[in-house]
Amino acid sequence: MKNKWIALVVMVFLAISCGEPEPQFKFEDQGDFVPQFSSDNAYRYIEEQVAKGPRVPGTQAHVEAKNYFREHFRNTSGPRSMFVQEFEKEVYGETLTLFNIIASFGIEHEDRIVLAAHWDSRPRAEEDPDDPHSPILGADDGASGVGVLMELANIFSEHDVPIGVDIILFDGEDYGEVNDLDNYFLGSRYWSQNPPVPGYSPRFGILLDMVGGEGAVFPKEGHSMNFAPSLVNEIWSIANEFGLGDLFIDERGGMISDDHVIVERYTGIPMINIIHHRVNPAGGVDFPPYWHTHKDNMDIIDQDVLQSVGDVLLELIYNRIPR
Repeated sequence: MKNKWIALVVMVFLAISCGEPEPQFKFEDQGDFVPQFSSDNAYRYIEEQVAKGPRVPGTQAHVEAKNYFREHFRNTSGPRSMFVQEFEKEVYGETLTLFNIIASFGIEHEDRIVLAAHWDSRPRAEEDPDDPHSPILGADDGASGVGVLMELANIFSEHDVPIGVDIILFDGEDYGEVNDLDNYFLGSRYWSQNPPVPGYSPRFGILLDMVGGEGAVFPKEGHSMNFAPSLVNEIWSIANEFGLGDLFIDERGGMISDDHVIVERYTGIPMINIIHHRVNPAGGVDFPPYWHTHKDNMDIIDQDVLQSVGDVLLELIYNRIPR
């Protein structure tokens, strides 16, 4: 079964870049129809993830969440366009079984982009003064990006995409202990070093991380501005046109280690990160006050933020990328 999937996706994905890379970052209004995003659906998908409990590798909630995602993306992309990349990793003396979820839309297009988020939640709440050792629900840090992508998958299944879109849910992003970056980003590291499809070369990637929390702001993350500044500027320009300049703020953000850095490092795919953070007066990065605490639950999820992120992404995908 795995070999059949790989054979299919080789035909679907293979888009080896040739010539000048610059056209992948040219954008213009095509005057095309843009479907509507449902923040109600995205919110429900976050709620359903959180209801399973912390999605920590090695737990029953983790397995249940994997099955939940597999079912959703089988139904939206079709069973032959969805793949679970299973792998093992030894971390802190324990062998973890991890799962990257991959789903493809617009399989007739060789020209493709990739959208990603991480689906695991943190095994410890080290920023929580009352209970720093228990795992968190991760409603925003993990589940929000996944909820947006699940709703986008609904839309892609109902409205033909003008460019191929591959959705990846990375596992094991948040497993590492503080300052131990070698044990973060387990799923993106494995996917990047063990690509299911040789030669996969999308135009660009977009990572969603903490995109549903109250009080969210998205400055232009520093690595993203190095990897693909034209893409960042286009997304933030769309947001400004939509009256969302207070959310997608036109400021340089911090340099944040995240899955997009791993992907770019190992594959060369220029991936940007939409992530809630601020730059503090000392020049460091501040995450929201519920980050890595037990307050990262459904109480802090803001449907208006989810709606805004979905609207901007759909405008980009359906109307701004020249074909």
